[in-house]
Amino acid sequence: MADPAELSATELRAALGARDISAVEAVTAYLARIERGAAVNAMVTVDAAAALRRAAQLDAEGPDPRLPLFGLPVGIKDTHDTAGMRTTYGSIRHAEHVPQRDALHVRRMREAGAIVIGKTNVPEYAAGSHSVNRVFGATRNPYALDRSAGGSSGGAAAALAARQVALADGSDMGGSLRNPASFCNVVGLRPSPGVVPEAESTNLLTPLTTAGPMGRTVDDVALLLSVIGTPDARTPIAAPSLGAAGEPRDLRGLRVAWAPTLGGNAPLSADVAEVLERAVALLAEAGASVETACPDLSGAADAFLTLRAAEFEMTWGDALDADPEDFNERLTWNITQGRSLTGRDIMSAQERQTALMRGAARFFENFDVLLAPAVTVAPFPVDWDYPRTIAGEAQAHYLDWMRAATTITMLGVPALSVPAGFTRESLPVGLQVVGPFGSDHRLLGIARAYEALTGFARHSPELPTASHHWSNEAR
Repeated sequence: MADPAELSATELRAALGARDISAVEAVTAYLARIERGAAVNAMVTVDAAAALRRAAQLDAEGPDPRLPLFGLPVGIKDTHDTAGMRTTYGSIRHAEHVPQRDALHVRRMREAGAIVIGKTNVPEYAAGSHSVNRVFGATRNPYALDRSAGGSSGGAAAALAARQVALADGSDMGGSLRNPASFCNVVGLRPSPGVVPEAESTNLLTPLTTAGPMGRTVDDVALLLSVIGTPDARTPIAAPSLGAAGEPRDLRGLRVAWAPTLGGNAPLSADVAEVLERAVALLAEAGASVETACPDLSGAADAFLTLRAAEFEMTWGDALDADPEDFNERLTWNITQGRSLTGRDIMSAQERQTALMRGAARFFENFDVLLAPAVTVAPFPVDWDYPRTIAGEAQAHYLDWMRAATTITMLGVPALSVPAGFTRESLPVGLQVVGPFGSDHRLLGIARAYEALTGFARHSPELPTASHHWSNEAR
């Protein structure tokens, strides 16, 4: 039998169900990968003993077809609460914090048979698309250890790429599922707002942030979405009806809009453009009808910055006053920006978002899917905060370079990053696939058909052998 860690999550679930592999064998294989890939610094808290105990319990009970995630070792983002397992939020103030209960979607994963093997690294308070903090340091890209793994779900994406977990959760406000998926050659889905409920959130009526699934393949992401993507009465956002899960489909006749720079809103580096042009050409060769087009994104970047700053100030303003050392300069800047906003500023931004969402609905009357870069640059050096220049255009701040993702966030639609290939420096590039609100399953079907054309999901990095004993055991 193949190394369990090399199997996709769906393949591993089938092997576990057939008893070709035991849950203990699966967990043991993934723990070995975490040890071998310690230099990646993706898994920042690991509870090997608890994972093995849970695996042994599942083996004793036997495979249960009612548990879709039976025996699958998973990583949980370090901003999502895990009962009895350290959750730091990437913050020095919470370095020893151990929650009493699971986040809703984490509980759903456990109830579906998943084995939580540990926590994945994030930026401080998940703010930014480069996973580095003062508790654990930087997560490195498994394809090039001197490069960023992205963020804020960077630890999750890197752990998946390094075969350290079978599945991972993440969250996305301005690209935090899509950016690291692109950087690490995995799949990350930002679902339609309301699909994955967040019962603990205080900002339920602003569809900026949503939890979502990450996996090595589209099927893996669809599997996890089937578990975490069901309604909850405590989330007062109407969850769309997603219909039946998307099947592999013939791409002939698919109406595709291709927006390489999002209508001039996101400068695109030449190396990424080269990869994505090949990806779009492949779709055209498969019979899709491709047209260069983009929904109206005017004002999207500014409205996103306004709503984000207002949310950050509301969430962390008092904490910044009480403990300014807990916040890095980027977070401090973002929170401070929120303090200068007026009620009119915030309402105007919400009005702009409403117009953008309505415009997107009209746009998708003429197109089945929008294709764009997930990120407009390849993974940058790990010691950078963010790329200061893209295609000769200066980036004003740590959010500016993520406009390919943040502008799509403002449309309130599902979007995913699927592996599209590699630059001439062998760095991963993701294609952002966007659909109308509620089209999550159909979007996965389209991405699955594209994935089948390429085989990039089967590409894995070569990591140096490392000897490591976990110093970040769950407390």
